[in-house]
Amino acid sequence: MTLSPRVPDLAALDVMVSVARLGSMSAAGREHGLSQQAVSARIRAAERDIGLRVFDRTSSGVVLTPEGVAVLEWAGNVLGAAEKFATGVQSLLREENASLTVAASMTVAEHLLPGWIVLMRARFPDVRTQMRLMNSAEVAHHVLAGRADIGFVEGPQIPDGLGICVVATDELVVVVPPQHPWVSRESITVDELAATALVQRELGSGSRTTYESTVHPTVPPLLELNSVTAIKSAVVTANAPTVLSSLAVAADLRDGRLTRIDAVTMPRELCAVWDLREPLRGPRRDFLDIATSQRT
Repeated sequence: MTLSPRVPDLAALDVMVSVARLGSMSAAGREHGLSQQAVSARIRAAERDIGLRVFDRTSSGVVLTPEGVAVLEWAGNVLGAAEKFATGVQSLLREENASLTVAASMTVAEHLLPGWIVLMRARFPDVRTQMRLMNSAEVAHHVLAGRADIGFVEGPQIPDGLGICVVATDELVVVVPPQHPWVSRESITVDELAATALVQRELGSGSRTTYESTVHPTVPPLLELNSVTAIKSAVVTANAPTVLSSLAVAADLRDGRLTRIDAVTMPRELCAVWDLREPLRGPRRDFLDIATSQRT
């Protein structure tokens, strides 16, 4: 359907209806916050589009022409439909804004996301924020599939089709129990680390991907677990090394439960991701703003 050039814009129709109701361009101008000259210009433009004279100008104001009576009746119907349209859209926006599903990788979910959710709740109490915990590969998949509104990943490999924004920086560190032989050494080589079976996160996790792309291990993991807590427990039980986020082991290093080993620098960026096919606005934009404002 191609819109006829005889249809003026809605703003002009709205002003025209006000002039007819109030009988004065100056009064309509006050109602719309426009000068009398601006109102007159809109009326002239609308009359040119319609192709009919809608008002007769008199010394005491304006009056509708016979044709204008019919035009104003139709204009009222058009504006009524426009108001119904705007109300419906606003209702959809409120429904959309009522909830936000956030998918996050382990490190972000455990150490950063809770604080962001608290701030989101304080600033936007009407938005229900739901968190889904998964590895980075699953986060990207959920966002692209529309099952999460925004995601947070820690891996260096981010699929096409996602918008990306760095929200924090982190570092992977090699840690062992205090009784491990590496503790007595100043450092270990990258080759030695690569040839050692580690307790590791599962495939698809950001930590695992970053470690493998940096070190290129030559042996399979000793164990594969999908929980940081389980990994730390296994490390102590098996007296084995692991590679975890500095955020995840900060308390353990401070309390002496684990010891950091100098081997290789593994910095990384923690990123927010979203579907580029959808505009970044509403709660998603608000939540991203909170995350970036707390950037660490």
